[in-house]
Amino acid sequence: MKDTFSRRGFLHWAAAAPVLNHRPATAQQAPARYEPQPVFPVERRSVVALLKGEERRKLIHDTLQAIDDQIRPLLKRKKYVVIKPNNVSTVNQLAATHADTLRGILDYLAPRFKGPVVIAESSAGDTMSGYENFKYPQVAAEFRSQKVSLVDLNDEARYQVIPLLTPDLHVQPVRLAARLLDPDAFIISAGILKTHNTVIATLSVKNMTLGAPLHNRPKETPRWNDKRKYHGGVRQTHYNMML
Repeated sequence: MKDTFSRRGFLHWAAAAPVLNHRPATAQQAPARYEPQPVFPVERRSVVALLKGEERRKLIHDTLQAIDDQIRPLLKRKKYVVIKPNNVSTVNQLAATHADTLRGILDYLAPRFKGPVVIAESSAGDTMSGYENFKYPQVAAEFRSQKVSLVDLNDEARYQVIPLLTPDLHVQPVRLAARLLDPDAFIISAGILKTHNTVIATLSVKNMTLGAPLHNRPKETPRWNDKRKYHGGVRQTHYNMML
C-alpha cells in the first residue's frame, strides 16, 4: 500500500499543532467534577475522647467519663451490658485486651449500671482458656455486685445468619453471635490497636465484625469456622465487613 503521507502534509500538520494545542479541553481530557455522596448519611458526627497517661485502668475510666453525656442516655435504655474484648490470641497478652481495661470499664459502669454485665468473646482459639490466661475470672470476682459473667460465644452457640461473598463472588451464609446483635444489650467494644495485613489496623469496628462470626464448640465435630469465610481477598474482606 502506497504511503500517502507526504513531506508537505507533515509540514502542514506541524504548523497547525500550536493552534490545536490551544483549543479548549474536551470532556475526555477534563472529566466533570464528581462529588461522591456518603454511603450512610448521618445527622451528626460521633464525639470521641482521647486521653494520655501511664495507668491503663484509670485511663479507660477517665476516657469513658469524658463522654459520659453521650453514654448515659443510651445505657438507661438497655437491659444488660456486653463488654467485647479483642482476644485474637488466647496466649499472647500483647494481642489481647488487658484485664485492667475491663476493670476501667467496670469502674465507670459501677455507679451508673448495676448489672448484669457480660464479658463475651469468640476467640479463634479456646475462649475460656484465654480468659484464664489473662486473669479475667479475677475481674469477675472483684465486681460481683455488677453480676459480671464470662461467656464463650462459640460455646453459647446462639446466632443469626447473614450472607457474605466468597473469593469467587458466590453468596455463602455465616453465623454471627446473636448476643452481639441483641437490641437489649449495650455493647462496649474493648478493642486493642493492632496492625492488620488486609484492613491496615484493628480498631473497635473490626473487633465487632470479626468477633461476631462463630466456630465450632471446643469438643464439637465436625469442626467448622465461619470467621474464615470473611477472609475472601482484600476487596471481599472489606465488603464482608461492611455487611
